[in-house]
Amino acid sequence: MSDSVAMTLAEADALARKVLEGRGLAPDHAAAVARTMVAGERDGCASHGLYRLLVAANSIERGVVVPDAVPVVSEPAAALVRVDGKGGFAQLPFERGLPLLIEKARTFGIAALALNNVVHFAALWPEVEALTDAGLVGLAFTPSHAWVAPEGGTKPVFGTNPIAFGWPRPGGHPFVFDFATSAVARGEIELHRRAGKTIPPEWGYDSEGHPSIDPKAVLDGAMRTFGGHKGSALAAMVELIAGPLIGDMTSAESMAADEGRMGSPIGGELVIAIDPAGFLGASVEDHLGRAEAMFEAITGQGARLPGARRYVARAQSDAQGVRIPAQLHRDILALLEGEMA
Repeated sequence: MSDSVAMTLAEADALARKVLEGRGLAPDHAAAVARTMVAGERDGCASHGLYRLLVAANSIERGVVVPDAVPVVSEPAAALVRVDGKGGFAQLPFERGLPLLIEKARTFGIAALALNNVVHFAALWPEVEALTDAGLVGLAFTPSHAWVAPEGGTKPVFGTNPIAFGWPRPGGHPFVFDFATSAVARGEIELHRRAGKTIPPEWGYDSEGHPSIDPKAVLDGAMRTFGGHKGSALAAMVELIAGPLIGDMTSAESMAADEGRMGSPIGGELVIAIDPAGFLGASVEDHLGRAEAMFEAITGQGARLPGARRYVARAQSDAQGVRIPAQLHRDILALLEGEMA
């Protein structure tokens, strides 16, 4: 028996939509969520790919997500957009707010989008890549559940609190990075648990505060920040600017609101869009060219630009489709069987 299952990107998208709609998610939400999952799988980000169907299905089943939520777009100020997700997944609210965010960034040079009252399970790079596709520089931040201990402590306070940045590049893929402020994504630890593998001891602590190589012990205990106090400071920043600043939850508040359902994080996301032409005017192309000189200085000595691996995986997936672990495929099919039972 093969240990993996091959499928085209269209087949992966159809499978994701079928599972999500079968669990009761409204078609517009299911389409937006499926696009994000397939993009993760396509780009070689397995912890944010079709594996997330299991995560999303759990959140729907346990009542964490409002499956037919209708996002409401508003404008609290000239350069600001707010979308109240009404308790649904974050993908559709982002899509509903994106055109107005782009319009405001081009009008004022810089604009921000606050997503409120959403459920978030995904990476942030799709959001900033959508901005770079429009020729804008993008930043995105979101807290999660309180899974991560501050540097010097062993009890959870922060979420994995990712940060994403995107820079448009003429004639090529944008420069996009996305990383958690934790030592590793929580989904990566979960994939190790599913595969029966140990993890490095610097990834987290067990419930007694001891470093552990057991993924389940760390999932039940506390993850660590990356880079010691530097990651801890960045995590605190994300808590503030994507929590209280936009009137939404901190990771600890999200965990409390979950009420033990073990669903995806509940809260908000802050997205900032900057139009280079708003600052630079007619000289924008010259200054973007100066940025290209920096990229060439990096790659010219054999160093890899952050995010470049995703584009290599994307090209391969576009040509050959994707492969997912056979056990994951069985688990996804079991979700469908549960719907038909």
